[in-house]
Amino acid sequence: MRTVVVTDPPRADIDDAETLGGYGVATVHEAVGRVGYLGPEFRPAWAGARVGGTAVTVLCWPGDNLMIHVAVEQCRPGDVLVVATNSPSTDGLFGELFAGALQHRGVRGAVLASGVRDVADLREMRFPVWARAISAQGSVKATAGAVNVPIVLGGQTIHPGDVIVADDDGVTVVPRLDVPHALGAAKARLDKEAATRAAFAEGELGLDRYGLRDKLPGLGIDYISYAEYAKGD
Repeated sequence: MRTVVVTDPPRADIDDAETLGGYGVATVHEAVGRVGYLGPEFRPAWAGARVGGTAVTVLCWPGDNLMIHVAVEQCRPGDVLVVATNSPSTDGLFGELFAGALQHRGVRGAVLASGVRDVADLREMRFPVWARAISAQGSVKATAGAVNVPIVLGGQTIHPGDVIVADDDGVTVVPRLDVPHALGAAKARLDKEAATRAAFAEGELGLDRYGLRDKLPGLGIDYISYAEYAKGD
């Protein structure tokens, strides 16, 4: 591992990131082909937050948050701090003090492959954090890592400047160069869902709207009366 701090990585457009954040994780993830989702382990520290921002990436050693302190200086308004550790760790590397420092710099939230603590304070501050664990276990500040290098969370490679979308459904990443496609695909999916929602409200069934009814016989599904069912074979 190179112990470097990259100070000027290219970032996706902040307004585009915010738009994707408004669309939400499920919509964006589905629209781009069901890729980018970090998985169900990454949960919000408190419910109701929704963000879209550009990644500032951090690679720490387990139980050591030195590089988060280093990364704060590299954060700009609209960023999301994204922290990985170079081996599994659930220690609480992030809490209320870090959140205050990041809020001052206009950071929209944080995503951690480790743990988070001070949850009540974070909720009161309205600072969103997604993490793999909630843990009061503290950390040291002793070992060099890296800032703004590619990292891996939940099997997904995240580069600095990629778009992070996070809400109650979890976290997904959109590579910086794929953002224009993601915007169009997510908007189209929302429009399609709006039409489907209206159709369902009028009583149309998903079986018919999605063309599923004709598939049922081929899957071996028969419609029979209760009397026939009660007879058995």
